[in-house]
Amino acid sequence: MSFTVSPPWAYTLQLPQDPRGPGIARSMLRTVLAAHGLRPLITVAELLASELVTNAYRYSDAPYTLTLRAVEPGRVRRGGGDSNPLIPAPVRGGPATPAGDTDERGRGLRLVQSCADSFGAYPFDTGGGKLLWVECGGPTAL
Repeated sequence: MSFTVSPPWAYTLQLPQDPRGPGIARSMLRTVLAAHGLRPLITVAELLASELVTNAYRYSDAPYTLTLRAVEPGRVRRGGGDSNPLIPAPVRGGPATPAGDTDERGRGLRLVQSCADSFGAYPFDTGGGKLLWVECGGPTAL
């Protein structure tokens, strides 16, 4: 499998506090990855980004962002930034809240943990809020 080598790139999409935002973010992600020759990453990247932006929509009360950037050929990092300063326990290294088969919440970060090559979070320096990020790609991930 080969990847198109291109100069470093980065995109940021500002999303309003609107339930259509996550769908728009997924569409933008698919377009960007296809344009950069990264179609093999679309399925996993879309799942991971969807989880980040859906949580940003659900757990904050202000606009939020989706960021995409190349970290090396064939490897991308997605970030979801929002106004809620709380970093979820699984991302901080704490235990995930157990979720049963029928629970409506609590499964998303377990998906992130199992599908991402790496993930993390950091608080914003000003104005509160945080950015959760995930990475996937590279020859060993495909």
